[in-house]
Amino acid sequence: MISDRAVVFVVDDDKRVRDALASLLASAGLDAIVFASATDFLQAHKPDAPACLVLDLQLPDIHGLDLQRELGEREAPPIVFITGYGDVPSSVKAMKAGAVEFLPKPFEEADLLRAIDAAVALDRAARLKRAEHVELTTRYQRLTPREREVLTFVVAGFANKQTAGELGTSEITIGVHRGQIMRKMGARSLAELIRLADKLGIRPRENR
Repeated sequence: MISDRAVVFVVDDDKRVRDALASLLASAGLDAIVFASATDFLQAHKPDAPACLVLDLQLPDIHGLDLQRELGEREAPPIVFITGYGDVPSSVKAMKAGAVEFLPKPFEEADLLRAIDAAVALDRAARLKRAEHVELTTRYQRLTPREREVLTFVVAGFANKQTAGELGTSEITIGVHRGQIMRKMGARSLAELIRLADKLGIRPRENR
């Protein structure tokens, strides 16, 4: 079930740290799910909700940077690193790979909560973008093969008469196709249709 309530995953092999973070997050009104290892985190079923990952750099099974690299190949929440063994090269690698923050222990609670808020906001935006793309792809799949072909002409700025000439059909038929395309794609104007096609990566037909 999809939820809009954010969840914070905490991966740290120190139980005291896990307990302290769970208490802090609860006091801030955030749901927390804690793990003692990267393997536990990877194998666990996770709620479908906006999230971030508070990740210890030094873990007994998988190094934090290696886990970050692995998660980078899939849809995963933004990462906030925490570590008692931080060094400049590690922090640079983490940030270049997309980490939201790299906090050395002991850290200020306010700094961690700000980083978590920023990470959750990024994940909300990413999830919204993915959902919009899925919806847009669904609309596009409703088009017939012919309508998809006509779409490439429409977004390239071809008039119905030009498109009809290129496809060897009548101008009236192209007008019908165009109307169906606008309806199925949920576009209220040509400009909006062009934007939707661009988001889908549809290349306009070249005007020869």
